[in-house]
Amino acid sequence: MPLQVESRPLPDMAVIVPEMFQDDRGFFMETFRADQFHQLDLPAEFVQDNHSRSAKNVLRGLHFQWEPPMGKLMRVPVGIAFLVAVDIRRGSPSFGRWAGVECSAENRRQVWAPAGFARGFCVLSDFAEIQYKCTGLYNHCAESGILWNDPAIGIEWPLRDPILSEKDRRAHTLADWIASAESSHFGYRTGAQGALAMR
Repeated sequence: MPLQVESRPLPDMAVIVPEMFQDDRGFFMETFRADQFHQLDLPAEFVQDNHSRSAKNVLRGLHFQWEPPMGKLMRVPVGIAFLVAVDIRRGSPSFGRWAGVECSAENRRQVWAPAGFARGFCVLSDFAEIQYKCTGLYNHCAESGILWNDPAIGIEWPLRDPILSEKDRRAHTLADWIASAESSHFGYRTGAQGALAMR
């Protein structure tokens, strides 16, 4: 069953929608296929699957990891959530820009954002479950976060007064991040064929 790229809101980011077969018994869909991801120029090797559940108005993020670099393919199989990705890659043409996508079981949208993006979400329904496939194994020694309401980014979250963890309340600003030595892990250079390549 085909997987389709609905949009590419930022360079290297993609919103993917799987085709669904449905009848009066229920439904079936393929949410990931390595061969089709290769054809769509998307990564096809994931090493860790995560699954979380959050209540309405919970906001988590903006999180990222640099060692090993972690890209994420995120979907919402239960409820409704607003998924956000922010480009934090040095030298990227879209550095500091964000994209947000409302995802739900009904619209079947999945959001791919590679390493070098900070990611987060907020829950719009009574609760929501988020599943994400990761390209790197979790390493608490090489992870950090960007402040969810950093005015330098200006994310237009569809809620007020979110429920936050203390860690997310104390996250760095984008300016803090780019001034840190760790931000060099997401530096970019122009490759031989004009494409942006991670160092």
